Amino acid sequence: MVRRRRSGGWLRRDGGSRRQITTDPEILTPDEDDEQAEERGPLRRCVVSRLSQPKEAMIRFVIAPDMRVVPDLAQRLPGRGIWLSARGDVLETARARGIFAKVARAPAIAPADLLEQVRAGLVRRIIEHLGLARRAGQAVGGFVKARSWLESGRAGLIVQALDASPDECARLLAGKTIPAVSPLPASDLGAAFGRDHLVHVAIAHGRLAEALKIETGRLAGLSAR
Repeated sequence: MVRRRRSGGWLRRDGGSRRQITTDPEILTPDEDDEQAEERGPLRRCVVSRLSQPKEAMIRFVIAPDMRVVPDLAQRLPGRGIWLSARGDVLETARARGIFAKVARAPAIAPADLLEQVRAGLVRRIIEHLGLARRAGQAVGGFVKARSWLESGRAGLIVQALDASPDECARLLAGKTIPAVSPLPASDLGAAFGRDHLVHVAIAHGRLAEALKIETGRLAGLSAR
């Protein structure tokens, strides 16, 4: 049995041994029970906020052999994961306060551009998912085709350019209740379809639509400060 006292000082375990713990909630180090459970189940706990969330909505990091902090956006790299909420302020807190090293109990090195690395990686994943959907026949681009999929009920997600006209975006969605996201500028959205630019994309119901919702949600969270 483990007895904790978060308000200060010590944690006692069976056998009478004690060890000191920190009282700062932003740098609490997980105990052994946390470490054994952290990679199991559908939830993960952010090492900064201490909030538990679905793992798909979070950012996983691992420590490379050279002690660099590496974003594991696909959540597949070997090693113990360090989980953070997908928020820009959370990532910056973890980097600036050396929380990766505290949690890893090792001299982990978090680069100054860690947030930008994560953001760029998520953009790549969104473009890759869009490309997969297009090649699988599960996505169409352009106002007319996207509206046709909306009318037929085939669309499970609408992706619109970040720099698109709000009036045009509203016109496409008029009368329809459907998830819509705007993660990328028209140039990047077009790149996934082999075009110079693209404003409207409809994604069919299914796994790729769900994956895009997750990735765009994580990317949007990084703008939070």
